[in-house]
Amino acid sequence: MTRSFAAGLAAAAIALFSGTAFADDMVYAGFPVTVKGYDGKKTTSVSYTGQIARHVLHDSLKKLAGSGNGAENAGLKARMTAYFEGREEGRKILAPTTKGAFAIAQTAVDEISKGKNLADKTYKGAVAGMPNGMTGAELVSLWIDKASMADKGFDAENGYDYPQLISKFIMGAVFYNQAVDGYLDEYPGPDRKPNDKPYKKGAAYTGKEHAWDEAFGYFGAPAHTLKLTPKDVYNIARRDDEGFAAADHDKDGKVDLKTEMAFGPAYYAAGFDASVYDRGNSTSYLHTITRAFLDGRKLLAAANGETLTDAQRAELKGHAAVIAGTWETVLAEAVFKYAGSVYKDMVKLKIIVEANGDPARQFRNYVKHWAELKGFALALQSGRNNLGETATRLNRMMGIGPVLLDGNQVGDIDTRGNYLQSEAPDWGEYMLHMAKIQKLLIDRFGVKARNNDVTGEMEALSATLGDKASAEND
Repeated sequence: MTRSFAAGLAAAAIALFSGTAFADDMVYAGFPVTVKGYDGKKTTSVSYTGQIARHVLHDSLKKLAGSGNGAENAGLKARMTAYFEGREEGRKILAPTTKGAFAIAQTAVDEISKGKNLADKTYKGAVAGMPNGMTGAELVSLWIDKASMADKGFDAENGYDYPQLISKFIMGAVFYNQAVDGYLDEYPGPDRKPNDKPYKKGAAYTGKEHAWDEAFGYFGAPAHTLKLTPKDVYNIARRDDEGFAAADHDKDGKVDLKTEMAFGPAYYAAGFDASVYDRGNSTSYLHTITRAFLDGRKLLAAANGETLTDAQRAELKGHAAVIAGTWETVLAEAVFKYAGSVYKDMVKLKIIVEANGDPARQFRNYVKHWAELKGFALALQSGRNNLGETATRLNRMMGIGPVLLDGNQVGDIDTRGNYLQSEAPDWGEYMLHMAKIQKLLIDRFGVKARNNDVTGEMEALSATLGDKASAEND
């Protein structure tokens, strides 16, 4: 049986028993309750509000991380910690919030889901690209401490932008890791989250239905994404007027964060798709992932609360593989993009310094882009795949801090969290590392959008550097 034929049967089955609950087969909503013997009031089995709450906690934490005044601030650290580790009631949504005509329905995290945090869902393995074998949560906590003492999240002395480091890492260490290394990897199997039983007592959804929903929630796409263009979803995340028109699917005059907003992972997928459309070719990361999620959910609804057959389970795993593989490529595209940004920043800085100009503004851009590069590189390594040599090369070439204007670079962190600087690679050598990173991502992940492509500069830069061109940053 082909996948398209099987999907057609699933859609037909849903139509037979769903009644009015399943309103639109292009929207991730309205799937019927299939739990046997359910006697509650729910009319749909879809539920992923906890994941949306974590997106909001992430966005709010990022905003707080950029609000320091450059002096030690215990109060700011406590607030950031509350959005990362806490579960208490009363936390306001600091981002995303209403912006002009882009009206958002919720103002407090509890209006989405109560008792949620980020720390408990953060990657629990050792983060290979940073010193001291820190877990994901330990690394974020270190950066929270540093951000509380930084000027708007910027550490000029060591070259760190903490809002970007925290944000991009969490996109991988929480959202990507939880989805692809848990819900889409372990739970489709026969022994986890059975489909013929409720997820928990009294729930309106089966084990596999809810696990699949939670993975979808971590992707952060509007439920009606397949009715939108990538540019629409990109604009939703940016909260502009065009974005509001696209987001307000139910036309109630407000954007419901639970179903109509676009968050980080979906935003980046949409951004890469939109960027290549402008160049005359195309990728379809956003719709590929969303369609696989929707097709998997249709399959589960069609199972009608029964144990999945081997064929159904194989098909579900096929959808999961599409999601995980495409999501990994989106993260690789982000690393590619920011490696190019860092390279271009370094070109500009070299010109400014050689002309005895003031490099401060351009250095700030360079640090921001490096933090995005590093955060996404660490995020890419937090999935279920062991990237092996690829990860080792990425980590060595970018180091644990950018090359600074004085020729140094953070090379280690002591057990008290103090940065230790040492001599860095030459400026041109580090630029070449950025181009080599992009070449590695093309070879390993087959990235296609290739924003900020500087691989064409490799030959000339290698010739200028001579023997140094073969070195990598150990």
